[in-house]
Amino acid sequence: MSAIKFTIEKELPRGALGRAGVLETPHGVIHTPAFVTVGTKGTVKSLSPEDILKTGAEVVLANTYHLYLQPGDEKIKSFGGLHKFMNWSGPLMTDSGGFQVFSLGAAYGKNLNKVVSITNPSQLLAERSNEDGVPRLANIGSDGVSFRSHIDGSLHYITPEKSIEIQHNLGADIIFAFDECTSPNETFKYQEEALERTHRWAKKSLEHHQKLDSSQALFGIVQGGRDESLRKLSAKVISEMRLDPAPSDPEGIHSGFDGFGIGGSFMKEDMGTAVLWVNEILPKDKPRHLLGIGEPEDLFMGVENGVDLFDCVAPTRRARGGTLYTNSGTINITNNEFNTDLKPIEPECGCPTCRDYTRAYVCHLMKSKEMLGATLGSIHNLYFINNLVKKMRQAILDGNFEEYKTEFLKKYLK
Repeated sequence: MSAIKFTIEKELPRGALGRAGVLETPHGVIHTPAFVTVGTKGTVKSLSPEDILKTGAEVVLANTYHLYLQPGDEKIKSFGGLHKFMNWSGPLMTDSGGFQVFSLGAAYGKNLNKVVSITNPSQLLAERSNEDGVPRLANIGSDGVSFRSHIDGSLHYITPEKSIEIQHNLGADIIFAFDECTSPNETFKYQEEALERTHRWAKKSLEHHQKLDSSQALFGIVQGGRDESLRKLSAKVISEMRLDPAPSDPEGIHSGFDGFGIGGSFMKEDMGTAVLWVNEILPKDKPRHLLGIGEPEDLFMGVENGVDLFDCVAPTRRARGGTLYTNSGTINITNNEFNTDLKPIEPECGCPTCRDYTRAYVCHLMKSKEMLGATLGSIHNLYFINNLVKKMRQAILDGNFEEYKTEFLKKYLK
């Protein structure tokens, strides 16, 4: 039986894919759509678990690659699992490490990220070699990925089976199949090769997960770059992937994935189209997670196109650099205009930072490089994004999502 239960409460009208739902996990309920706070190394930088709760977060995602290298997944298992180790009692997710294949391999040294510009030809990745002189840390083979640790240079080899074992040791409620994330600038030929590899790895991940017989839910990941045919093929293959029934599931009801991730690095201009291609095919009764996306305008896009979960480091990473969200767009709190500004960061915000501190004080902390500045900024940004997605959810339930989207973006993007 699946370790999670997903229930749809209400859908957007007129055939739109957006929906509000409830995702029940062994460690609590996630009300969807929901933003997943990223705690890469078993911590959200500068925040305690108590701080995270104050932002309205219901679920945290940790990074398999980083925790495998330090302090080690087996050590975390011996400590009682990641929930206990990091003192987080709510739902917990871990990614597969697939994005590190991308960031340490093809994207290494090229400043590529989850969203890239369609107008930048310098980021074209037509060949896979080291002839450009950049010392890549990861190399992809047919059965897995060899890479050198960014910490000490030690050599490691991750296979789909190894990724699943690491994630089982960490003990998250929801884990992901091992995949290869590709740049949208890759050639069609390479996208085809990578997709075939991702599908093969997905099957191996599913098989190994079933052998370990845990209480964790496993999500398969859809890839395919910018190409419509590949994206739709991947959605079909991953959603239909099944194994022979396990002894505990003789009818094979739960022999497939418990949910789905939508992976890849996207072009900003056509991300919504790619998400729509996929979600029109993925089964309606299982949750969908858009990996690594978290800017306000992208969240609206994802929600209306049927995404239930999002994760992104942007809110906390931007906060640490002084960029903070407001209803009128982002501000850089280190600008001199805020030196004597005694208003909250966002007057309409109910977060602890806006309730108790001024722009002038946060500006002072950031300019002084005091750690509290990162903490207060991160609390605000996470609260802002979490609350934004919660308002989207309520708008779906109230039947006024389109009006809320138009009203918010008109002010935010002006």
